[in-house]
Parts: sequence; structure tokens; C-alpha cells
Amino acid sequence: MCRLLKVVALSLILLFTFFAGHAVAIGPLRNSSAMIIVADTASSISTAAPASASSAVVKKKKPKTLRESSRKSMRSRDSLFQALNKSDTSAATMFQHLQQYTTSFHQINNTLAEGLDTADESEQLPVVLKRIARITALANTRKSSTLRYLFVLRDNLDHLQDMMDGWQGDLDDVNTKLIQNQHDILKFRTDSVLSNAMPNDTALREAFFDKRAELGDLWRKTDSVNRKDLFKVNLLQNQISTAYTTMLDESDQIDAKIKRFAIRALSGEFDNIWVTDNQYPHLDSALNGTIRLNKIQVTYFFKNETVVHLIALGFLLLVLGWILYNKYKTVGHFEHKEIVIDHAHFVYKKPVVSALLLVTTIAPYFYDHPPVFFMESVFLINTILVLIMVRSHFPLSMFRFLHQLFWLTLIYSLSNLLIQITNFDRYVILLLSIAGIVFAVLFYIRTKKEPQGHLKYTQLTLRIFILMQLISVILNVTGRFSLAKIVGITAVFNLWLIISLYFVIRIIVQVFYLQLHTRRAEKSFIGLVDYNTMQKKFRSVLSVFATLLWIFFLLQNLNIDDWVHDYLSDALTQSRSIGGASFTIGGFVIFFIVIWLSSLLSKVLSYFYDVSSQHNNDIAALRKKNRASTLLIRIGVFTVGFLLAVAASGFPIDKLTIIFSAFGVGIGFGLQNVTNNLVSGMILAFEKPIQIGDIIEVNNRMGTVKEIGIRSSKLATGEGSEVIIPNGDLISLNVVNWTLSNTNRQIEIMISVAAGTEISKVTDTLKKMLTNREDVMTTPEPQVFLNGFSDKSIDLKVQFWAADISDYLELRSRILESIADTFNKEGIQLPKG
Repeated sequence: MCRLLKVVALSLILLFTFFAGHAVAIGPLRNSSAMIIVADTASSISTAAPASASSAVVKKKKPKTLRESSRKSMRSRDSLFQALNKSDTSAATMFQHLQQYTTSFHQINNTLAEGLDTADESEQLPVVLKRIARITALANTRKSSTLRYLFVLRDNLDHLQDMMDGWQGDLDDVNTKLIQNQHDILKFRTDSVLSNAMPNDTALREAFFDKRAELGDLWRKTDSVNRKDLFKVNLLQNQISTAYTTMLDESDQIDAKIKRFAIRALSGEFDNIWVTDNQYPHLDSALNGTIRLNKIQVTYFFKNETVVHLIALGFLLLVLGWILYNKYKTVGHFEHKEIVIDHAHFVYKKPVVSALLLVTTIAPYFYDHPPVFFMESVFLINTILVLIMVRSHFPLSMFRFLHQLFWLTLIYSLSNLLIQITNFDRYVILLLSIAGIVFAVLFYIRTKKEPQGHLKYTQLTLRIFILMQLISVILNVTGRFSLAKIVGITAVFNLWLIISLYFVIRIIVQVFYLQLHTRRAEKSFIGLVDYNTMQKKFRSVLSVFATLLWIFFLLQNLNIDDWVHDYLSDALTQSRSIGGASFTIGGFVIFFIVIWLSSLLSKVLSYFYDVSSQHNNDIAALRKKNRASTLLIRIGVFTVGFLLAVAASGFPIDKLTIIFSAFGVGIGFGLQNVTNNLVSGMILAFEKPIQIGDIIEVNNRMGTVKEIGIRSSKLATGEGSEVIIPNGDLISLNVVNWTLSNTNRQIEIMISVAAGTEISKVTDTLKKMLTNREDVMTTPEPQVFLNGFSDKSIDLKVQFWAADISDYLELRSRILESIADTFNKEGIQLPKG
């Protein structure tokens, strides 16, 4: 009995130990249903394998480390989830939906908590509304406004329009994000998985309802915040749209006033000059309004154009540093500085003035419609710099004329700032025009007497200036004051700009001259660039840009730059169609510009490719090098440029295929020779039968290959002429290339000696003389052959090789001279008679 009790007790202990071990393996549970599932599972396991239970108790070890405990807990949780999935397959899906919505709502809340990116718009909108109201009031109250004043108001509206365009784009982005948030929020209420299904298990169902209730509270909070932000953004959008519409209406009204002003200016605002018109205000009123307006403009300009100011300042420092660096390098590296100074006297003698003159001419165009006061201030500084340069490098008469013109320019600038028309301003403009005519006529007479030292086209420029000032006087006298003022100011300002652009071009070219000589002293490949070639090409390009800049400045002074811009934009972008194919003139313009730039780039790359070869000091290789690489580069750049031009022009590719087909028909009939030469150029580039520097003979013409182009090649003959040979002839005709594999050439000389002369003595003498010379190749060795004989002479043929074919004629002459001297010393007689 005791033994039986002991066995029963031991069995209970083992069974308890077994269940305790499985409980530890499963881990703690939070609900009763899970406990039931785990208990049932454990019971089934214990029933199936009672024998292994005792062994598990014996073999079980307590985890020794935290890592082992963590891994064991993770395995326990995995087994629990597997049990849950087996018990209810929809529970995981429902809890996953809840987790996704929770994560999404938290992300939306976090994003909204950071605040909307509309602070700038909200803060600046009241200021913008005040400015629009102020501009409207100014445009409606001043009846005698000048054209410059109306353009100032419209420029302000243009700046506001650009700003509000950016605002509207930013707000549209914010509104799109908020609408997407609202769409994600509304999906929660229409989710059928969460609204209809529910877990079968009681504990899971309670946990699901609790979690969904928490998510509902989070949803209501997120929905409320998102709706409020969406309302704020929509309200701000409506305010900006209203202000934008008001601004556009005001712009239309100002444009209408500008048109009426133009009509009135043509018909005349005043009576004749001797009749005083009392409808216009006094000078004091105009000055007060001008000062207030320019103060507002300049304050706003310097406050909102900080980035452009920094760019202009950086440009000044860059140019000044560039000039001073090259000047310092010139002083340190060149012994004959006088020659360098003579070619770069502007930059070398006045580096600071040159840098300031360059920057004050170009930098104002960095800005988009800057205030007139700023433009004229920079312009006056530019004229002072021009006076300094003229005084140092040009005749005194030119300086005196420009000095007188400077004071007229100063008064013109002050008059140009006035925002109202006054009688006083009319008389001042008349006097300025008359004074300008007098000064220009006197200077013109001096240039007739002493034309030396003045700028090119000085007399032509003075004649145009005098003519424009005469037109200004006539317009002013007849009552067309606004036109008179515009013409007078344009004549004076553009005269200064012509002189300023002349100095700018000279300064840039001279700085490049110093740069090339500095690099040449440092043995850089850029120093190998030919200055005369660079000066000729670069100056022509700069002249084109200077002309365009002058035309733009002219249009600005005439107050028609915006009108010309709008007209050209409409003309270039208007769609046209021919034969069902639509195109624009702007597309064709872009096409030809890209083609021109591609051609220019290919030439520049070819030039620097040659310069880099010279830098390697491999002259022999340069002479033997075909321009295959250069030619392929040019063809490649031109091809890429053509494809870019087609893409940029917007021309349809299918129509382009038709054009190519038409060209193919034309090529088949009328352009055979051109096509033949182009294809031959490609063959020359790849096969390389001839190379730059080769001495060839083709069609009874012999010379050195100077250039291999796409269509033709150039051959320099010994007479000094250059023969242009189509590439087709170099492929189809028999071409003798004397230097294809080497530069050696065999020289043959026929010599006759008197009959009876010992032949062996003559041949040995000639061989000895040729073998001991350094200018004759030893391999192949010189040869002397008996060519014939008669009763009067013995004829010999002497053959030897010259190492360089380019001097074979000179070598032949030296050999003949040596043969004559040797025959005299050896007593070898020449045939008589």
C-alpha cells in the first residue's frame, strides 16, 4: 500500500512537472481562450507521448543567458500566433487592417502637426493686397503721368504676378496632399472588412472592438484636423485668386492707359513751345511724388533681390581677381613686358577700372525689371569709368566732348525719373537737346580736322546722334514732349553704351591675351592657342553679342521692349500648317540656332584637339596624324546637334522621314557629286589612306596634305599654292602617297665621266663618299650602277635614300656638289663636248 501510494505520488509529480514545462514553453497568455487552446494542445501532446514526458523532464535545462531566453520567448509567441490562425483565419486580416489604418492616421497627424507650408503666403498676402491697392490708387489719381511712370506701375504688377503664380502653385501642391489625406481618411468608414466581419473567439472579439474603438477616436481627431487645414488652404487660395484677378484687371487698365498715352503722345500733349499749358502740375509736386515712389521701389528692390545682388558681387570679385591674377603673372614671368603691355594696355594700366567697367555694363542685365533709379545710378557710374579710360587712351578732344555730355546725361537721368509731366521739364529737355547738338557738332568738326586716334565710325555715330537730337527738338517744339524726351534720352544713353561696349570687348580680349601668355610661360596647352586667330574669332562673337545688347538697351530706352517681346513671342509660337504639317517659326529658329551652335562647337573642339597634340611635342606624329579623329568628332557633334535641333524644334518625326525621302530622290539625281564627296570623306576618315602632312601625288599634282575635310581636302604645292581636291578624287583616282608608311625617299642621280676612266675607281669613290655622310641613309645602302657607255662617256646611275622626303631636293643639291668636289680631287674627268 505504501509502495502504491509512492508510485501514485511520483506519477502526479511527473505529470505536474510535464505540464509546467509546457506552460513555460508557451509563455504567459493574456486571455482565457488562449489558455484553453494551449491547454488542449498540451493535453493532446501528453496523451500521444507519455513516455517522452519523463525524458523531457530529465533532459530540460534552464536557459543560461538572456539571448537564449529571448529566442525562447520569440518561439513561444510564434507558436501562439500559429494557434490563433488555426482557430480563426479572419482575425489576422482584421487586426492587420486596424494596424494599417493606425499607422496611416499617425503619419497624417505627424505631417499636419509640423504645420502647413503656407506661412510665407499668409504673412505676405496682406502686404501684397496693400501694394495692389496702392498701385490702383496711384494709377487712378495721377492724370499727367509720364510713360515711364506707367511702366513702373506695370513692372510692379508683373513682379506681384510672378510671386502670386508661385504661391498658387505651392498652394495647389498643399491642397493636393490634403485631399489625398482626406481620401485615405474616408476609406476607414467604407472598409467592409472592419464593419461587417468579426472574430469568432470571444476574447479576440473583445480585443478587436476595443482596438476599433481606439482607432475610431484617432480617425475623428485626424479627420477634424485635416478638414480644418483643408478649409484654411482653400480660404487662402480664394483670397489669392481674388487678389490675382484684381491685379490682372489693374494690369489691363494700365495697358489701356499706355495705349491712350501713345496715341496722345503722337497727337501732342502740349501746344507749341511758346504757349504755356497750365493743366500740368508744378515741379514741386512731381518731385515729391517721384521721391516717394523711388524710395518705395528701391527699398523693396534691395530687400527682395538679395540673391541677384550676391551674384553680381561675386561676378565683380571674379572679374577683378581674374584681371589682377593675370597682371601679376605677367609681371613675374615676362622679361619683355613692354610688348605685353602694348597689347593689353587697358587691363594692365587700369585693372580695377577695367573690372568695374565690365561689371557695370553687364551686371544690370542680371535683374528682371530693376527700378529706374538703380539702373541709372549704375549707368552713371559706368559713364564715369568710361571717362577715366578715354582720358588715358584717347585724344583730349574726345574726352572734352564726353565730359560735357556727362553733365547732360546727369540731367537727362534726373528728368527720366519724374513720374509727372511738367512745363519745366519740357523746357529742360529742349535746352539739353540744343546743347547736345552744339557739343556734337563742335566735336564732329574736330574729328574732321584731326581724325587720328578716334574710334572707328566716330563721325557716323555723331551724325546719328545729331539727327536724333534734332528730331527731339522738333517734336518738343510741336508739342510732342513725351516722344521728344524718349528720343533725346535714347540718343544720349545709347551713345554712352556704344563706347562702353567697345571697352568691354577690348578688356575681355586683352585679359584673354594675358591669360594665353601666362599659360604659355607655364607651358600649358592653352598657351599654344594662337592669339591672332582667337582675337579675330572671339572679337567677332563678342561684337555680335554687344550688338544684341545695344539693341535691347535701345528698345528699353524707347519703352517698347515689352511690346517687341510680346510681338515676337506671338509670332514665333503661333502654330502654322502647310500640307497638313503643323510648325512654328520659333521651332525653325531654334533648329538653325542649334545647328549653328553644333557647327561652332565642332570647330572649337577640332581646334583644341590640334592644340593638345602640339602640347605633347609630338610634331612628327602630328604631321602623320590623319584628322580622322577630328573629322569623326565634327561629324558626331554635328549629328547630335542635328538630332537635338529636330527635337527642340518640335518638328514631327514622321514628316521628317518624308523630307529625308525627298532629299534621297534629289540626291539620286542632282546631288551625286556632293554625296560622293561626303561618303568619300567618311572612307578617308576610317581607312586612312592619306594623312595630314603626307606628300602625295594625284592627277599630276604633288604637294603636302594640309587639311582633310568632310567634303574636300587641301593640298599645298611646292609653288606655294593650295589645291582643293574633292574627296571623291582621292578615292577614285590613282593617288601616290610618298609618306604612307615612312618619310624616306630614294634619290637617283645620272652621272657621266670621260671614256677610258676606270669604272671601279669611280664607283668606289662614289660609294665611299655617300657612305660617310650623315644625311644619307645607310640602310638601304647607296648603290652605283653602270647605266651605259659610248666612245665619249661612261654613264653611271647613283641611287641613295633620304631620311626625310621634305628636304630631298636640298640633299640632292648637296650630293651633286660633293660629287663635283670629289671628282676634282680624284682627277676624274667629265666627258668633253
